[in-house]
This record gives sequence, C-alpha cells and structure tokens, in this order.
Amino acid sequence: MDGFSQQQEKQLLKTLEKESEQLNIVERRGFLKNAMAMVGGSVAFAGAGGAIAGSSNLPPSVPIWSRTLGEEVLTHPYGKPSKYEKDVIRRTVDWLTPDKVSSISMTPLHKLKGIITPNGLAFERYHGGLPSINPDEHRLIIHGLVERPLIFTMDQLKRLPSVTEISFLECPANGGMEWKAPQMEGLQFTHGMLSCCEWTGVRLSTLLAEVGVKPEGKWILAEGADGSGMSRSIPMEKALDDAIIVYAQNGEALREEQGYPIRLLNPGWEGNTSIKWLRRLEIGDKPWYHREETSKYTDLMPDGRSRKFSFVQECNSVITSPSPEVPFKEKGWYEIEGIAWSGKGKIKGVDISLDGGVSWRPAPLKGLIISKCLTRFSYMYKWNGEPLLLQSRAWDETGYVQPTFKQLRAIRGGNSIYHRNAIHTWKVYDDGHVRNAQLKNA
Repeated sequence: MDGFSQQQEKQLLKTLEKESEQLNIVERRGFLKNAMAMVGGSVAFAGAGGAIAGSSNLPPSVPIWSRTLGEEVLTHPYGKPSKYEKDVIRRTVDWLTPDKVSSISMTPLHKLKGIITPNGLAFERYHGGLPSINPDEHRLIIHGLVERPLIFTMDQLKRLPSVTEISFLECPANGGMEWKAPQMEGLQFTHGMLSCCEWTGVRLSTLLAEVGVKPEGKWILAEGADGSGMSRSIPMEKALDDAIIVYAQNGEALREEQGYPIRLLNPGWEGNTSIKWLRRLEIGDKPWYHREETSKYTDLMPDGRSRKFSFVQECNSVITSPSPEVPFKEKGWYEIEGIAWSGKGKIKGVDISLDGGVSWRPAPLKGLIISKCLTRFSYMYKWNGEPLLLQSRAWDETGYVQPTFKQLRAIRGGNSIYHRNAIHTWKVYDDGHVRNAQLKNA
C-alpha cells in the first residue's frame, strides 16, 4: 500500500481544507496546491522507516496474531495497557527530588491524546509519602467559625448531591527549573507536572451550607491526613464558587496517589491548594500562613519581597509534537500538535511560530473547549528538512496573553521557581531531532 485509497484522499483533503481556512489567501492557495500534489502523487505518510524490515507480519502476509487464538477473557480483571506501551509511564528526576518521601513524578504528555489524563499517568506530588487510608475509618471534620460543627463519613458524603467536572491540575513549580536557562531535556520534564481529569464529588459550598458559616468566617484551612499534615489557607470566595470535595476520578474511585478516599479540588488553582487525603476544614477569619504558604509556594521578587497567595495558574501552552521525545523522522506533512490551558477560564486562541516568534500563524483549536481545562490545538505543516524554532502562544477569555520569557522576567525577575508560563521554544534540527531551547532577548 504505497499511497492513499480514494476514501483516505477525500478525508485528508477535507482536513487540509479546514486547516487552510485559518491562513490568508496567498498562503491558502499554496497550502492546497501542495496538498493536492501530495495526494495526487500517492505519496504515503508511513514509509519503510516505520516498519520492521523483513518481518513476516507485514503485508501481504497474514500476521501471526491473526492466525492464533488470543488470551482467555478476564486474564486481567483490571484492564492494563498493551505491552507495547510499556514506556508510557510517569517519570521522576532523581536530582530534583532525591528524597522519595517528598517527591514528584511527571505525566508523559508527549504520549497522550485528547484532554483526559488516564488515572495511572496523572502526575504525583508527595510531601510526606503515600498514606494508605481505610475509607471506613476516614472522616472529614468541619469546624471553627460555624454554627454546627460536623463530622462526615464517606457514606454520608456520597449521599449528598454530586457534581462531575473536567479540570486540569498543575503544580505551580511546573517548568520551574527553566526560569534562568533550559535544563530539562524532554516535554515530560519541562511541563509534566500537569494532568487533566474528570472529577466527581460534592460541592464544598454544599457542605458549608450544612454547617452554617458565621459572618466573620472568611478563610478555610484545608488539612490532609498524610504524614506531612499538608495544609493550605483557602479564601471563602473560592470555596463558595467551584471548589469540590472529590471522591472519584475518571469514573472510578480516586487513586491513593491522588488523595484516596477524598481530596479538595480547586479548579484552575495551584495544585498544592487541592489538598489530598483531606481530613479537616477549619473556618477562620484570616489565613493561617502555614509552612507551605510561607517558606514554599511564594514567589520571590527582584526586590526581595515575595508574592503571596498567587493561587491562579496563568494561561500557558506547549507544543507536544514534535518535541524531544517525538522528533520528525522523515520529510513530509506533519500535524504539529499541542495543548493550552488557563486557570482564568477558557482558551480563546493559540498561535504558533516556526521562526522563534518572528512571525505567527493561527493554530485551530480542536475538540472540547472547557473552562480551566486542557485544550488541544494543531497546525498542518510540510517539513522539508529545514531547522525550526517552534513556539506556541495562547490567550484566554479574559484577554490574558501568554508572555515571553523577557516579559515575564521584567516583572518577576529570575529567582522564583513558580508560575513559569513563558512561551516555550523547541529547536528542530535538519535531521529532525528536537532540543529544549531559550532565545536571547525573547
């Protein structure tokens, strides 16, 4: 099969025509002319480079898996990925978190499609190791400036009205090692402290209505049941807006590493505010200034002061393919793909640059576009072996535009490790391999 079938040709042209609508008239004519030539000439995307030379499983042979019976049904009662996907796993950086009790592992964004991160690949962050909690013995305490202090069992929480929402979750230190220079070689390590899941639970506002918050109650201390007693101060406005007490993720019970049996979820905010293994909510009249909001998760500014309570994860984006883990293997047409997200709301648009920000072109958004959620974008491009400086620039419904490193450093300096949402650059070499890069004065 050296070329395309008629049906494949029609589908490809339909896709290319849709992409071309985003270009100006001159670019569009050239784009469609090249596309027609590609299809009419029966040029195939998949060449010998993607096959195993001499394999008896290749056409016209009938592959061995079609000539034998497969495994018995229910050999694996809980499903698992194919053995050929064994490299699609979370990974750690040993020098970044040598202490495995207080550690982090990162999502393989380069291998994911769509916007939902599978439960087994959602990034992990620990401050005191991974607790194993019996849900029958776990309780959620709500006390402080309330009329009726209450203690909820898991059964009682699940009897209350539930909600299901899709939201990204991101560590504010995502990409933090890149503030001064490129250090991480790979998308998984520059942006992998990020995942996006479907979450099910009870609105925090529902529980607060049950206990009756007193007028002077303006803040909530959320505390986890892990060994570190992880805690954060949460403004009452967020609690009453969209915060959720979560017990299910992507249709099943929370994984232990994601806070089983319950966690707090603050959509669009720093991941550390979404306290895992949640055991206590105390209502007070002011923030508590505990460890993780004084010595950590504050942003050191050039004048020596620190920003506090920088809760919202700003608009961000990154190209996922090509990337260091997904290089160009041969010349020809490629779909340049990426993801964008904003803690302020919906993504409204994304531009990509092939020349390090000298010029920009629109990249159509794809699939679902949901507030505080990953949004996919792509751009069809015919690569002829020329070096590229690939960038993406997103903006959200509030009008916030993703900044350059120069713009970000002008305001924030270079001493922080948090909220690094600057435009990212991948350098594509003439042989197709890709490296992490930063441009001077950009």
